[in-house]
Amino acid sequence: MSSPAPDPRDPRPLTGGPLSLDLLNTRWGVAEPRDLLRDRAGYEVWLSSAGLAGRCPADAVSLAATRIAREAIAAAAAEPASPAPEAVAALNEVLDHGRIRRELTAAGPAEAVEVGNPAWLAAWLAADDYLGLLRRNPDRIRSCAHPDCVLFFYDDSQNGRRRWHSMATCGNRAKASRHYARTRGGS
Repeated sequence: MSSPAPDPRDPRPLTGGPLSLDLLNTRWGVAEPRDLLRDRAGYEVWLSSAGLAGRCPADAVSLAATRIAREAIAAAAAEPASPAPEAVAALNEVLDHGRIRRELTAAGPAEAVEVGNPAWLAAWLAADDYLGLLRRNPDRIRSCAHPDCVLFFYDDSQNGRRRWHSMATCGNRAKASRHYARTRGGS
């Protein structure tokens, strides 16, 4: 399944990918930390880039719920294969706001997401997406290996050895840094 086209107003260096990790990547930058979810306008941009505009409310209550989900996913993603008990509890609190209802229809099996409060829909979808990544392979949930990067990605490379969210940015910076250290050390 392909990711929706990012909203042209989206300023993030990495967009798309799994919904849960895309939510984590609404925070970026180390020297100059940035947060797309600092206000409702940024939240609307994220909803649009994530393909959720029109499906999820873009109000202050939804923004607050989505920030809670982002913190819960971030805590769980710190150690995807064995999250801390507090991280498990926080993610389960978000998941308690919804469920998947399965039924048989005339067209065949169907499922629908149900949330008690529509304000939790984006948050719940992101938390549920994170569970899907854990089911596929928790070892492939990664944070970028560059020390000045805080972005996350799901390593879908064939050999599972991807280290950077982007070879063109963080990978090249790491290689250039190593090259500089070698050439400076050898003179």
